[in-house]
Amino acid sequence: MTEDDVEVLDKATPFKGHFQIDRYSLRHRLFEGGWSGAMTREVFERGHAVAALLYDPDRDRIVLIEQFRSGALAALASPLCKGRFSPWLIEIVAGIIETGETPEDVVRREAREETGCTVLDVVRALHYLPSPGGSSESVHVFAAKVDARKAGGIHGMTHEHENIRVFTVSPDEAFQLLDEGRIHNAMTLIALQWFRGTIDDLRRRWQSA
Repeated sequence: MTEDDVEVLDKATPFKGHFQIDRYSLRHRLFEGGWSGAMTREVFERGHAVAALLYDPDRDRIVLIEQFRSGALAALASPLCKGRFSPWLIEIVAGIIETGETPEDVVRREAREETGCTVLDVVRALHYLPSPGGSSESVHVFAAKVDARKAGGIHGMTHEHENIRVFTVSPDEAFQLLDEGRIHNAMTLIALQWFRGTIDDLRRRWQSA
């Protein structure tokens, strides 16, 4: 089935702040034929995002960041999450695609703003929906070649309340963080799993460039 098999009966925006909530009234075709009844669904509308795993093939270092996340703090209020992680998460570079930008533009902008690194080459990895049951957001994932010699320190846009610690690890150290369950950010989990299977191809591409 496709989007043509959905009929939107009404759409409203009950909340619009830093993010936006849209309320849909809709129905859709059923697998067995015919149409569903009308249903109401709220959708978290936050735009579309880019995540980039920064890798220096010459020094075999991955650039990671750590920063505070309010959603992680809110999750810790649940007994299902209590004590399982910190509201400061280990992540890869990421950002929202602004009007007029391509995903590749965002890779370069966010790498510079969040880590101080200049992107030398970009490889598209995958594109996915992180929470399609309640959000329209999609994420474009890339790997980006950088020079990690000066990667470190504190970065971020102060007016956006960003306070980002930058550090580097070897691929083996990154995979150990993954295997030990110390990565709790979905973008980073997905990117590292992809990178684990493609690292040899990236090394061949970038070490010969």
